Amino acid sequence: MHPFRTAVENRDADAIEALLAEDVVFTSPVAFKPYAGKAITAAILRGVMRVFEDFRYVREIADPDGRDHALVFAATVGGREIQGCDFLHFDEEGRIDDFTVMVRPLSAAQALSEAMGAQFERISREAAGA
Repeated sequence: MHPFRTAVENRDADAIEALLAEDVVFTSPVAFKPYAGKAITAAILRGVMRVFEDFRYVREIADPDGRDHALVFAATVGGREIQGCDFLHFDEEGRIDDFTVMVRPLSAAQALSEAMGAQFERISREAAGA
């Protein structure tokens, strides 16, 4: 099991943040523009932990060199069942430098967008305070 998966399943925000590269780029399933940087990415991931209920990874897929991982997940958000995948790329130091999330179905993606929108003022404050 990959350390990132372990950190997420343990809801360990500090361990998650420690695995992010300073220049990580986070591509959200519900935002048009990617977010660049460790502070904002860590704050977004803390927000996600607040809005997802019953989060669990159901599959882990890795390339042979270990630089790319796909972590398939299921959760509930706003009363909607959501399925998704975290696509992670790791730099030479083993830190996540590219993080893309995709989710389905559309109704759950919309619920996620609303829930994260309600979190975004707090997320922005957390990122600014980092």
